[in-house]
Amino acid sequence: MNAPVKPAKVAINGVDVPTLLGTIGAVSEHRDLAKFTFRANGEWLNGTHTATRINGYFGAGAEQGRGNDFVVEADHPAVLCGGDNAPTPPELLLAALSACITAGIGNIASARQIKLDSVETSLEADANLLGMLGLDDSVRNGFGAIRMNVKIQGDASADKLRQVVDQSVSRSAVFDMLTNGLPVTVGVDAG
Repeated sequence: MNAPVKPAKVAINGVDVPTLLGTIGAVSEHRDLAKFTFRANGEWLNGTHTATRINGYFGAGAEQGRGNDFVVEADHPAVLCGGDNAPTPPELLLAALSACITAGIGNIASARQIKLDSVETSLEADANLLGMLGLDDSVRNGFGAIRMNVKIQGDASADKLRQVVDQSVSRSAVFDMLTNGLPVTVGVDAG
């Protein structure tokens, strides 16, 4: 008796699943392809307003480029002496966490052939300016904690959808950096 044939995995949720699985297979066989170096180049515009350009990176064994620069702006609201031209850097951190978890959910659900109807994230974090303003060295400069809620709907059971979210969190680069920390070095070229 022949074993049942599993249907081939197909593109779903806007994810090219055969390519995703091919990439995983290629990196599994050639681990040097897994090493990436991302770059960002920021500049001060005025007041607390900044712009960061993102384009080239090293990955998959070679230098990579994009057709256009991505520009991410940041600023502070007027109550924090800014021009309110863009989100604050801490808000961009929340956006990065949301984007990383949500993209992971899309990939993982697609690899499992789960059709997603919607994925929404809500994030919030508390900050105490006493640390940032140098008024109390015992108060942390950044967020004390981040709270995130994921609302997900698709053609799988609630348990299977929860498993997709859990796997996305466990594989998220941004979640890992936030929860495990990493060394950051700062060089200064002053003139």
